[in-house]
Amino acid sequence: MSIEVNKLVVHYVDKQDEDTQIHLRNDEMSINDRVNVFIEQLHHAYTSKPGKGYCAFSPDKNSQVASAMQSYRNNELNFYSVTEQATQVLKEELNKYAFNETGYLVFCHYQYVATEYVLIALINIKEHYSITSELDLSASRHLDISRMQLAARIDLSAWDTQPEDARYISFIKGRAGRKVADFFLDFLGCEEGIDAKQQSNVMLAAVEDYLSEQQFNKEEKDDLRKEVFDYCTDCITTGEDANIADLSETLSKSSETQFEDFYKDQSYDLAESFPVDKKTLTTMVKFSGLGGGVSVGFERKHLGERVLYDAQSDTLTIKGIPPNLKEQLQRFYEENN
Repeated sequence: MSIEVNKLVVHYVDKQDEDTQIHLRNDEMSINDRVNVFIEQLHHAYTSKPGKGYCAFSPDKNSQVASAMQSYRNNELNFYSVTEQATQVLKEELNKYAFNETGYLVFCHYQYVATEYVLIALINIKEHYSITSELDLSASRHLDISRMQLAARIDLSAWDTQPEDARYISFIKGRAGRKVADFFLDFLGCEEGIDAKQQSNVMLAAVEDYLSEQQFNKEEKDDLRKEVFDYCTDCITTGEDANIADLSETLSKSSETQFEDFYKDQSYDLAESFPVDKKTLTTMVKFSGLGGGVSVGFERKHLGERVLYDAQSDTLTIKGIPPNLKEQLQRFYEENN
């Protein structure tokens, strides 16, 4: 197991309308195999969440959470006290907003590979039903980890070594858009830093410009796009940043001009390392769109071969229709002719 849990505390939060009720656990949880498995699941669920924001503690906001966390790291405050203070701050911030939230507030200090994290997540409850041996209906409550929307993770290692990067804290932007994002930033006392979506778009533009300038043929371009896509997907899976040096190694294997040199010469507004936005990355290898009741998606490599686009007539021609779609179409015409 690659996760090593150091500390875990869970409190209960119930926000209905303008009143937030909290129930504090009395102490830290004992660390055992069950806890390790739970945090490993939570870690991977959080890491795989798309559309994260990145930020850092702001000196201007006088963050109580940052102050408590720093005291914990200086051995001046125990972890439970940190969670108690942070939960009170969360309560005050929740009362400022109209949305309701009920669930378990999880605070965990753990290590993954060589990186230390503190994960703070509000996990909602989901009802599950089953039938007993007597054929009665039984209900149980479960933590809905896969749908967590209020969560942030502090990279303690990066906070120590690269605080000036202003992105050692990541957070889920949330189902309600900026309102939830603003709420969590206020709770932590942070200001948003690097924009993963913007950086990913710049990276894609730089890669396309490089591929065009090197005059690769279509097959070579498709293969290199797929390699960049796979590399960036691995970064998303592990929670690491993509970096220019690795991209250059991937792209420049068969070219005299290194992508790293091209990137510097063209002065792209792209950091040496940056978080990757999953949804933006997908556009590198796939075209898709929907509107007016029509949804179309296909791999980029098929454009010009199996899929033909005519700009003048605004039409797509698809050669080799997917079997399941073809079967539906044939059945429709048989029934209506």
